[in-house]
Formats: sequence, C-alpha cells, structure tokens
Amino acid sequence: MVKVTLKGDVVKEFDNGISAAEVAKNLGMGLYKAACLCKINGEYADLRTQINEDCALEILTFDDDAEAKKTFRHTASHILAQAVKRLFPEAKLAIGPAIDNGFYYDFDVDKAFSPEDLEKIEAEMKKIVKEGLSLERFELDPDEAIAMMEEKGEIYKVELIREHADKGEKISFFKQGEFVELCAGPHIPDTSRVKAFKLTSCTGAYWRGDSTKKMLQRIYATAFTKKDEMEEYLASVEEAKKRDHNKLGRELELFTTNELIGQGLPILLPKGARIIQLMQRFIEDEEQSRGWQLTKTPYMAKSDLYKVSGHWDHYKDGMFVLGDEDKDDEVFALRPMTCPFQYQAYLNRPRSYRDLPLRYNETSTLFRNEASGEMHGLIRVRQFTISEGHLMCRPDQLEEEFKGCLELAVYCLKTLGLYEDVSYRFSQWDPADTEKYIGTPEQWDEAQGVMKKILDHLEIPYKIGVGEAAFYGPKLDIQIKNVFGKEDTLITIQIDQMLAEKFGMEYTDSDGTKKNPYIIHRTSIGCYERTLALLIEKYAGAFPVWLAPTQVKLLPIADRHHDYAYEVKAKLEAAGIRCEVDTRSEKIGYKIREAQLEKIPYMLLMGDKDIEAGCVSVRKRGEGDIGAMDVDEFVNLVVEQTKSRVIF
Repeated sequence: MVKVTLKGDVVKEFDNGISAAEVAKNLGMGLYKAACLCKINGEYADLRTQINEDCALEILTFDDDAEAKKTFRHTASHILAQAVKRLFPEAKLAIGPAIDNGFYYDFDVDKAFSPEDLEKIEAEMKKIVKEGLSLERFELDPDEAIAMMEEKGEIYKVELIREHADKGEKISFFKQGEFVELCAGPHIPDTSRVKAFKLTSCTGAYWRGDSTKKMLQRIYATAFTKKDEMEEYLASVEEAKKRDHNKLGRELELFTTNELIGQGLPILLPKGARIIQLMQRFIEDEEQSRGWQLTKTPYMAKSDLYKVSGHWDHYKDGMFVLGDEDKDDEVFALRPMTCPFQYQAYLNRPRSYRDLPLRYNETSTLFRNEASGEMHGLIRVRQFTISEGHLMCRPDQLEEEFKGCLELAVYCLKTLGLYEDVSYRFSQWDPADTEKYIGTPEQWDEAQGVMKKILDHLEIPYKIGVGEAAFYGPKLDIQIKNVFGKEDTLITIQIDQMLAEKFGMEYTDSDGTKKNPYIIHRTSIGCYERTLALLIEKYAGAFPVWLAPTQVKLLPIADRHHDYAYEVKAKLEAAGIRCEVDTRSEKIGYKIREAQLEKIPYMLLMGDKDIEAGCVSVRKRGEGDIGAMDVDEFVNLVVEQTKSRVIF
C-alpha cells in the first residue's frame, strides 16, 4: 500500500502501482472526468503515472492550472492532426504544441488549406471527439521509432527522433485509434473530453522558424471544456482584432508602411506624429522638473566605442554595421542604445562626489536589426525613439535614485492610463551561460543582491526571469501585453556596476580616492512607437483629450455659418486647442458620423440660434449632446482637461 496526501492534507491509502487517474476516480467521477493533469510531490505528471511510493498528489482540472490547460489543448492538437491525416493522408506531420489560449499544428501539404478545408477538418475532429478514443502511451527504442516513422513517411518526426537517438533514451508515443503521434505528453485520458474547439486561422510557417527551410501550413485553434467559455474567448478575440493597432492605426491615419522603405520602418502620419510629439514634450518637461539634464548625441559611432562597451562582442548581430572590418580603416554602426554616448558626456571633465547623482536624459532614435519575422506594426520595429536616460551615482545614493526612476515610470504610466495593465520582472543573468555576459560571478551576485534588496524594500511584486538580464547588469522590466496577449517590455530600469570601469568613469570621493560610480540605465515611458501602439489598443483610437491629435471638430450646419465657425476656431487655437472645421457641403448628420469615426473628443455644432446667442452646441464623445455652452466656457473646459491630462 502507498499513502497519498491529498488536498487539505487528507491522507489515503491505495494499492501500490495505482495511477493518478484511478485515484481521481476513487475520489469522485466528477473529478475524474474533469482531470487533465496531476502534480506528484510538486512535479507535473501525466494522469497515467503510477504511484509506487508515499507522495503528495494534486489532481488538476482545466480551471485549476495553466499547465492543465496546455495538457488539454495539446490533446486537442492531436485530434486536429488525426483529422487532417484522415482527410489528407499525404500530409506530413511537423509539430503541434499548446500555446497561450490555444494550440497550433504545422503540416507539410501540397497546397494551402482553404476555409472549406478547415470546415471539413473541424467536422472530422467532432467525429473523433464522439468516438471517445483513449490516448495510450508506449515507448520504442530509437531505431524502432525511426523505422516506424520512416515507414509512415513522416520525415519531420524522423528528424526529431534522430536528434535524441544518441542519448540512448527510449522514444515515447501516444496512440489514439489508428493515429500514432511522437510525443512526450502529458495528455488527458481520451478525446471525448474536448467538448469545445474552434479552428481560428491558417497561415504559412517555416519548419523550425528557419526561412531557409520549407514553408509549412500552420492551423491555429483553441479549445475549452465549456462551449460558453470558448464563445466568450472568441468574442474577446474579435474585439482584439477591432482594437489591433496595426489595423486601427492605419484606418485612423496615424501611421503607414511602405515596401520601398522596408520592413520595421513605419512612417508616422501627421496625426500619429502629433501624438508622439505630445508625449515627448510631456516626458521631457517631466524629466527636467525631476533634475534630468538633456543631451543630444550622434546616431552612429565607430566600432571602437562599441568594443569598449561590449556591444561589439555581445550585440553586434543586432546592429546595423556601416562598412567592412576587413576592408575599411574605420567601421561605423548605427547606435542600438545611447549609454556609451552619454558616458562621454560624463567623461567631459573630472567629477567629484559632490557632482553626483548626475542624471542625463535623451529622446534617442535607435536602430536594431530585428529579424523579419519579429516585425509587428509599431510594437517591434527597426528604427524607434525612446525616452532614455543614464544616472551616475554613489553607492549610498543608489536605492533612492532607483526609487526615483521607478516613481517617474509609474507617474508616466498612470498619466497615460496604462498603469493597471503592467507587471514587473526582475531579469537576472544565467550562471549556466556566462559567455552571454561581462563581469565575474561575484560582480553579478553583488549587483543582483543590491537590486533584490531595493525591489523588496520598495515592495515591488516582481517575477524572476533567469537569463533575461542585459549583458552588463540585472534589470527591472515593466511588462505589458498587447490586445492579443503577447507580452513585451515597455519600460526598463537597470543597475550597472561594470561599464563605468570599462570606460574609465571615475569620481573623486570625499576621502580623495578615485571610485567608479554606479550607473542606472532607465526609460521613463520606453519606446514611443510601442507606447503609441498600446495606447491605440487601450483606447480603441479614442485618445484622452490631451493626447487626441484633433481635440475639437467644428461642424457648421450651413454655408452661412462658416464665418462664425472660423471665428470660434481662432479662439480655440489662441488657447492652444487643436481643432478643425468641416466645411463640406454635407448634411450635419453625416458630418457627425464622420467625426465619431475619427474618435474626436468634442464636436461643436453651429447654426442660427448658436450665432444669435454667441454660443456653441457641444457633443462629447461617448455621451452625445451635452447642450449649449458659451465659447469661453468651452475653451476653459478643454484647456483644463488638457492641462490636467484627464482621461475619458
């Protein structure tokens, strides 16, 4: 017998060799039918796992755990693959992992799947679910596994098996009916449990993400245990598509792209450029009020600078290099970050401990050679502008200055309305892969220890990301997700105790000795283009008044009202309000609808009665008609909302 400790520290005895699934069945058929995965002594395991010694056991359902969801959806990917093989026997199977909110499977087929094909595949999947096929795990020696997959013509599976053949380990498979799949698992017990699923799209994907390899067909899908949950999720996806900045930003004429210019090099149109300008002025003024000093440094430098900083050895593949090291006396590169340039400002003259902290900020245009497959609208681009800064300080100033950098970032996030959407990651080095970094283990332990102490003292709710540090130091990454759930870094604050020594940056301390300052690398709102993308999605293009490229649209009802409209426009512009007059010979209802589609915060309608009373009829975005207002009263309203950066 074995003793199994269950939820609530309840201990039960079972026969030695019992499976986790059988334990779940013993506890109740409801739990058994809902079970997707288990944990044995804290480690995830397949429900088929036999229990041969005393242990702690957790039975996990779809609603309990992210890994349980992945297990459920990975089984759904096997159902998808089985359906495709039934309908398209010549299709070659590649890989089919579970991903956030769904799964996909890659197939090698002669022609792309059509929408009609996806309907047939989905119908066949429903048949497989009704068949209630058990998933049975078995193992083969590598040679046997290769022979079986070669006989089936599954060339991609053979490639995967060969990579593990030299390890001498057995190769695991799962069988459901006539379908056999190379897979380590885990899986749910049978196909009948996949009650709700939907094939959502089909696209091309290179085998293993390598553009030199064959293009495959990737079918994306999602799966849930309940139909209403799936429908709710699909509705949220449709809403995300409507908010997708890559679509909405173009429709609102905020930005565009052009093949002649190149991928990852967006053109900001007047409206988008105005929003960036407004954010930039806000950030630079705020930084100045907090003691930051503005610099302007070159867009490029000789390779010598990057060799000192370490970027040449650790980041060269991500840089745009101008020239050939084997042919040219001088090789330049466009800057991927500003730190080594601002260090030269520090080195402009000798520094004393009294000069510190020294805070340099810059609105920096940077260039990074991102892979073509990584490009996405304004989220990830090759040229971008960032609110960058570098702060040199003494060790006794480090915590207070780090706190100041974080407070600035939080203030900017709150002002933009993004604060509630972010999370924090403490990005550390990977001691198992030291070639990625400069410095000694002792230096990294010290830097990370200092940063951990600061974050804990400030009570920052962070997660740890091993291997996510910059090559010269640990960092706090402020993370945010786009409407499709993909996470990116928005703001970074880093502690660096290594580059000052490499650049010979020193200060004379109070005792007359020379010391290297600590450096804090930080952004206050990150990349302006990425922030604009997130704002488009956050507000669905309906920007707060202070950020709206056009704050007010003036709508004269008839031609005889044009002169009055321009008089009002002059008053608004004198107060700094961004406004336009719509003088087209269209009905007023049409003009209102057009302004609504443009997401204009305020519309001013002007007719005979308005002119006679010296007022305007005001319509507010989201509220409609809010009545007549004196022109000066309306001007004061918009000026105050702009000044206070109110969000509605």
